[in-house]
Amino acid sequence: MARNSKRTGFYVIAVTLVAAIGGLIFGFDTAIVAGATRYMKEQFSLSSLQEGWAVSVVLIGCMFGAGLAGPISDRIGRRRFMLISAVLFFVSAVGCAVPRTITEFVIFRFIGGLGIGSAAVLSPLYIAEIAPARIRGALVSVNQMAIVTGILLAYFVNWVFAGSGPSNWRWMYAMGAIPSVLFFLLLLRVPESPRWLVKNGREDEAGAVLARVDTAEAAAKEIRDIKDTLTLGEGSIRELFRPAFRRPLLIAIVLAVFQQVTGINAILYYAPRIFEGAGFARMSAIGQSTIVGLVNMLFTVVAIVLADRVGRRPLLLIATGGMGVSLVLLGAAFRFPVLPASALLLIILLYIAFFASAMGPLVWVVMAEIFPIKVRGSAMGLATLILWLADFAVTLTFPVISDKFHPSTAFWLYAAMCACDLVFIGFFLPETKGKSLEEIEHRWLKTA
Repeated sequence: MARNSKRTGFYVIAVTLVAAIGGLIFGFDTAIVAGATRYMKEQFSLSSLQEGWAVSVVLIGCMFGAGLAGPISDRIGRRRFMLISAVLFFVSAVGCAVPRTITEFVIFRFIGGLGIGSAAVLSPLYIAEIAPARIRGALVSVNQMAIVTGILLAYFVNWVFAGSGPSNWRWMYAMGAIPSVLFFLLLLRVPESPRWLVKNGREDEAGAVLARVDTAEAAAKEIRDIKDTLTLGEGSIRELFRPAFRRPLLIAIVLAVFQQVTGINAILYYAPRIFEGAGFARMSAIGQSTIVGLVNMLFTVVAIVLADRVGRRPLLLIATGGMGVSLVLLGAAFRFPVLPASALLLIILLYIAFFASAMGPLVWVVMAEIFPIKVRGSAMGLATLILWLADFAVTLTFPVISDKFHPSTAFWLYAAMCACDLVFIGFFLPETKGKSLEEIEHRWLKTA
């Protein structure tokens, strides 16, 4: 029995790691722009608005990718659409490395956004649908670990190529082709989501997958529970607006928005710009960004360890409060520049640590958990689309707010959003730790 337990544990971890490569490419592709943009700005003579557009256009692609991935994966399967996203990643990486004009670059960044948006939906969704309930929080958080690893990898690539000449940014983008190919090849070796298989009448295949990630007894029970939930509702997007599911939809959308409007991607995307504004030299600024990526990765481990022990809600409350305090201090440090640059770095790292320990991974965990099986893909796609819309707004406006007003204005605005998020989590977010996806769905039905 112990040997079987070890075997199933290894299998579900291996499958999780393959799916999480989508998260790694997601992180790499969104963060590589942090080091590349400054060099592109010089080569193409970009204005501040054009710089913001070059950075944020990928997010428009993300919105489309997220919106399409959910409903299409509900029809053709999670795994098949992840394969499509791997191809999109590859095309974007190669295309962004060879553009002759900024217009060509924008087109290929949009294609990359399609891949990022679909992976952002499908990687955590797939993991949630295949993971046993007792470790689901930790395994879905592995996807966020992969995202921040990708961000760190992007910062490292930026640092490696920073001094290699005016075309260095082309090599930065080209490196994204390597994990894209790896993602595609490994996806050919993983099974389809068992819950999607049951939904589509392939119970024997689903049972075999579930038996490999847990025990045969647990698999049989889970198949029964999944079939029971499939009798509830017609399976269209209209299901989300039934009284039973309005609340989970609201929770997912609001959490998605707050994850972005509390400022994380303004800091990650524009980290070198922020550090240069604080007095660091350009090469040093890129190096400091790498430290940011490392802290992001290390504290994501905290979320993985605590998600299924402490729970989603307490971690989110603590971390959001810490983010708010850090942003207030960061704004003050920019408004009243009396602190040394090292102190500014510590404040940014504190903010990143709080974000990575909860808000980063656990928002994806909650979004992947709370929707009914029949529309889970579509629902998460809708929530993720709105997440990218919020990200787009923050990314596009940060350089404008910083140049027209002051960086402190942006940081204090994000701090105010943290305060609003605290209130929302405290009053509206339920705890889902240790519950099966079917138990969570039944909970909404009871409270309708």
